[in-house]
Amino acid sequence: MPNENHELQASTTAWQIAMQEILRMVIRDLYQSQGEAVFKAHIKRIEEGAVDSIYSDLRLRGTSEWTETLVKEKATNIVTTLLTSFTFEQPGPGTRGV
Repeated sequence: MPNENHELQASTTAWQIAMQEILRMVIRDLYQSQGEAVFKAHIKRIEEGAVDSIYSDLRLRGTSEWTETLVKEKATNIVTTLLTSFTFEQPGPGTRGV
């Protein structure tokens, strides 16, 4: 059993890191070329939209209300942690807003 728990934890962590890096690059490419204020506004809008969607649209079939609430809380924390980890970096010369 302990190996299964470690494997599950490693898989979950790997998934979170992979998603974070994909989203970091997508968001950077989409919004960085417009300046820091616009970048931060987009990040805030994405965070608010994601959290709103989690609480209003997420329905977990076959789970208790307690489990659904816990999942929503954890998902919200992941969204906030992920998006607040993104920082604005000025594009270098010769780059296309990357």
